[in-house]
Amino acid sequence: MAEGLLDWTAEGDRIAVRARGAWTAANASVLEPLVGGVEARRARALAVDVAGIGELDTFGAWLVERLVRSAGSAELSGLKDDFRGLYEKVAQANRRQSTMPPPARGPLAWLGRVGLSMAEVGTDLGGFVAMLGAIATVFVKAVVRPARLRLTALVHHLDRVALQAVPIIVLVTFLIGGIIAQQGFFHFRKFGAEDYVVDMVGILVLREIGVLIVAIMVAGRSGSSYTAELGSMKMREEIDALSTMGRDPIEILILPRVLALVIGLPILAFIGSMAALYGGLLVAWFYGGMDQTIFVARLKEAISLTHFNVGMIKAPFMALVIGTVACSEGIKVKGSAESLGLRTTASVVKSIFLVIVLDGIFAIFFASIGM
Repeated sequence: MAEGLLDWTAEGDRIAVRARGAWTAANASVLEPLVGGVEARRARALAVDVAGIGELDTFGAWLVERLVRSAGSAELSGLKDDFRGLYEKVAQANRRQSTMPPPARGPLAWLGRVGLSMAEVGTDLGGFVAMLGAIATVFVKAVVRPARLRLTALVHHLDRVALQAVPIIVLVTFLIGGIIAQQGFFHFRKFGAEDYVVDMVGILVLREIGVLIVAIMVAGRSGSSYTAELGSMKMREEIDALSTMGRDPIEILILPRVLALVIGLPILAFIGSMAALYGGLLVAWFYGGMDQTIFVARLKEAISLTHFNVGMIKAPFMALVIGTVACSEGIKVKGSAESLGLRTTASVVKSIFLVIVLDGIFAIFFASIGM
């Protein structure tokens, strides 16, 4: 029964407390308010009689200790021998004052936190460059001696990264192409410029949206998978075991994964761009009332091989960024599931951020050279 677990009487600054029944976690919802009520009295002297307690677990022992600590002086009586060992163990907990300084406040503290964040960015950038250098080194070795390349692993990852991703890539890019066309017709129709919808869909898909959407999806799908796989291996000490046997984990585990992305992402970007154009064509036909032959003829006039090349050139670089970030985050995983989750999330966020930054850099570069 959870009733009558705690009675207390006050005589001036002294409170007499009588505890009985089951002081266990099962009665936490009743015991917590009762103990909190006694603590709120802030008595100078406290007499705690626990002779009536029939059951006691760690939670109940800690509540008894809270009662004892709530007064300037306290007297504990009636503790049964069966509960004495548990209570003494609990009573020793948190006896020392915390050595953690209180959180700093004010402009200087804010500047300090900004500095720490910038230092973390610098550390992440250093890790990214180090991983990129390690991948480049083992890639050069594989070019010099092709037998070092794990072809079976490369094909396996290429199947997972590219072939198995085709359905979702086609579906998403098809819908995005259709949405762009629908919005174009909806707004351009006000100005009698429906034909320019084809120009917008073609140029936007081939130069920017097609490869960018595919890269973001690959970062969320394959990049997170890489981080989780390598992080799990790190937790099971499989990567350390490879190093102990004299094998290079970068060559065995990371190079096939990154190469699969570098090969697979341009293929997916091409398929995605075609699906987006087809989605735009269907929307132009059904929603805009534009005949398919007119759409195709207009598309041929609007786009050129340069637009297609701009998108395809960016794809392998985006794949390299995604693979490098994903693998470097996987290697950083510590020995807990929480660390694995945090690193997987960081991998996706950093990959998408860097892909967008890279796309902006390429946009400025291609504009500067007239492409």
